[in-house]
Amino acid sequence: MSNNVDVSDLSTASEPTLLETLAQARLNRSEIAGSLGDLGTFLPLLLGMAVQNGLNFATGLFFAGLFNVLTGLIFAIPMAVQPMKAIAAVALTEGLTVPEIVAAGASVSLAVLALGLAGLIDRINRVVPRCVIRGVQLWMGLTLLMKGVEWIIESGPGWAWNGGLTALVAAGLVLGLSGSKRWPPAILVVGLGFVVALLDRPEAVATLGVGLTLPTWSPPSWADFVSAFPKATLPQLPLTLLNSVIAVCALSVDLYPDRPASPRRVAVSVGLMNLVGVWFAAMPMCHGAGGLAAQHRFGARTNGAILFLGTVKLILAVVFGTSLIELCQGYPKSVLGVLIGFGGLELALTARDQTRRADAFVMLAVVGVALALKSVAIGFVVGMVLAWGIRLGWFSVEDTPR
Repeated sequence: MSNNVDVSDLSTASEPTLLETLAQARLNRSEIAGSLGDLGTFLPLLLGMAVQNGLNFATGLFFAGLFNVLTGLIFAIPMAVQPMKAIAAVALTEGLTVPEIVAAGASVSLAVLALGLAGLIDRINRVVPRCVIRGVQLWMGLTLLMKGVEWIIESGPGWAWNGGLTALVAAGLVLGLSGSKRWPPAILVVGLGFVVALLDRPEAVATLGVGLTLPTWSPPSWADFVSAFPKATLPQLPLTLLNSVIAVCALSVDLYPDRPASPRRVAVSVGLMNLVGVWFAAMPMCHGAGGLAAQHRFGARTNGAILFLGTVKLILAVVFGTSLIELCQGYPKSVLGVLIGFGGLELALTARDQTRRADAFVMLAVVGVALALKSVAIGFVVGMVLAWGIRLGWFSVEDTPR
């Protein structure tokens, strides 16, 4: 029933030293192109939470760059640094505050760190069936898609140059250039959005300037941890364990059998990232199999791609950080809606592997309950009860005989 990934054989994978990791780094045109492979996920979610929730764009960019660099020093592969998608989805659809967003990320990271140090990742993978995870991912994808459509509608009528018309152009770029390695559509669409923002708010150009910008101390309160737990922490935790630890390690074996990532090292990396960023209101981040696959697809083969990407992010955040905020506030919802919507579709498509009737039943039950009650936490609990009830023979969802 669970069809989960067994990572027990990865727990003994050798962990390279810092010098061995750096020796693997390469920097060429392919590595630079590959470093952009996951920006189609990173930028829309960061921009979305900056516009919708008030997350500091410069701070998010700074810590993403910092964690890219540290990741490049730890892993000899192009390991992606991504936003925590469940937390982002809840934040965008339910209007979480910034302290609640970072509190949820820190709670997930603390749990992942503890499980990683204790070597319990593979056991947790067996406890949470894949169909429940897919249900949460399908819910995330659908909610992001609906939020994207909502933003496009709010942006203005179809003939508005910065509204519906821009959304049509952006959607055309995504569909027309899908799969292009030479012209990554997400990067072009993000660029289109900044052009529209500058044309719509030319005064934002005057705010762009060079100046030293560093993150400021802004930790969440205990109340933020409590309020964020059922809404964002609970649905994110199993996803992080599956996608950011188990699946990414399994994929690293397939793509880089000579230098795979070990679950323990990945879990510790995910855990420490947000336990540092939480004190500065940084966007919750993790690793991810999708990001690793995207960067590999566009040409990245070593950690050189990640070191390059992290350095660029850090420079942009430190040098232009404060001045970028005004520009982000004018970013058109029409373009943001297209980016978020297509991102949601891609995320929802991960659920297509649940072909067994019992697995599909549980997955759709998670989605239905989560959407109806506006609580993915309740949907997750219902899914766990159904999945284990079916596994233990308490329930049956097979076709009834005619």
